[in-house]
Amino acid sequence: MSKNTKINTLLLLLVAALAVLPIALGMGEGKEEPFTGADAQAEAAITELKPDYEPWFSPLYEPPSGEVESALFALQAALGAGVLAYYFGVRKGRRQGAAAAAAAAPEA
Repeated sequence: MSKNTKINTLLLLLVAALAVLPIALGMGEGKEEPFTGADAQAEAAITELKPDYEPWFSPLYEPPSGEVESALFALQAALGAGVLAYYFGVRKGRRQGAAAAAAAAPEA
């Protein structure tokens, strides 16, 4: 087994543990919506601490449902991952191209 295979296997196990452990350990039990985002948790805490609080800013666009909001968030994450993957791909391609050009260049 190569070093990269071991690292990839370890990373996959780590991701699986991060996905399964919160559910297996029951970290969300007793909550109405156990795995909500930080925004929803902050809104609930503010409402609990100060029920008459009125936000001083409203979003420019309010998605029609939570599902649409989640889909837009996932789209944003996918676009960000695509931009990062493109950037690292171009960097690697340039490095490999420079190495190939240096290897093919006649020695002076």
